[in-house]
Amino acid sequence: MPVKLDARSLGLAALVVVGLLVPFVVQDTYVRHLFIMAFIYAVVASSWDLSLGYAGIFNFGHVAFFGIGVYATGLTAKLLGLDPWLAMMFGGVAASAAAVLVALPVVRLQGVYVVLVTFAFSQLVLQVVISQSAVTGGTQGLIRVPTIELFGYNFLRDFKFGYYYVAFGMMVVAVACLRWLARSDFGLSIMAMRDNEDYAASRGIPIALQRLKVLVFSAFFAGLAGGFFVVYLRVASPEVFSFSTTSLILSMVLVGGTSTIYGPVIAALVLTFVSEGLANFEGLAEGRFILVAVAMIVVLVFLPKGLASALPKRWGQRAAE
Repeated sequence: MPVKLDARSLGLAALVVVGLLVPFVVQDTYVRHLFIMAFIYAVVASSWDLSLGYAGIFNFGHVAFFGIGVYATGLTAKLLGLDPWLAMMFGGVAASAAAVLVALPVVRLQGVYVVLVTFAFSQLVLQVVISQSAVTGGTQGLIRVPTIELFGYNFLRDFKFGYYYVAFGMMVVAVACLRWLARSDFGLSIMAMRDNEDYAASRGIPIALQRLKVLVFSAFFAGLAGGFFVVYLRVASPEVFSFSTTSLILSMVLVGGTSTIYGPVIAALVLTFVSEGLANFEGLAEGRFILVAVAMIVVLVFLPKGLASALPKRWGQRAAE
């Protein structure tokens, strides 16, 4: 039986093809680097959208999961000699394990209490990283982390050609998995939980268990992105836990549009290039984050549901479920 593809599916397929062709068109190493960073942030932001947008969990510790992936991968690859490909997967698993610990107090809390607990967890992880300097490198960071290889292929000497495809593939797979989760019965249950928790519970939805699951799933992808981040840059720094990193990725979620998955991806590409582009202008480098914040306010005023709401109706009809 032939498979029918709608305009939205064809459009997404076309975007993937364009993404695959970008390195052949863009020869500048720095521009490729910006694409790679945008893909990493896209995975973190879209996975945050699963817990924040779809489940309504005000989880401000999501960047901590990203940071745990960074350090778990860096430490196991450098100190234990684990293959960096496997170390990246371990980064995702370590982030999910941390999400279980966070979920224990969070699953039965609401509102500002969830914000406080998750933010405190993020700060706790940061303090552990700084205090255990003999292992983590402290404020100096962890340097010379082993990078990935593939059948003898050297990723360090191809002008970021290989790194681009690994980052792009990771983003495509992560977004596809997150979108599948959001549209599955599980996704429907967490949206019901978000919209009316009492009604969801009365219909037999296990609130605590679903919150635990959504935190574990979203943390895995953030940790995986953190794993690639550290094998790409070969440096693990406490800056990954900073407020600036949190605010940047959160702005991607809000500007892109919550409960969309695709929206944060669009915003990650836009904000990464805008913020880095402003950094190249004399006099704007220090104030670029202020300008990005102003731009975020403008977008949210004119597009309250984010950039995803500006997509064609056929593409966005399921975006704000």
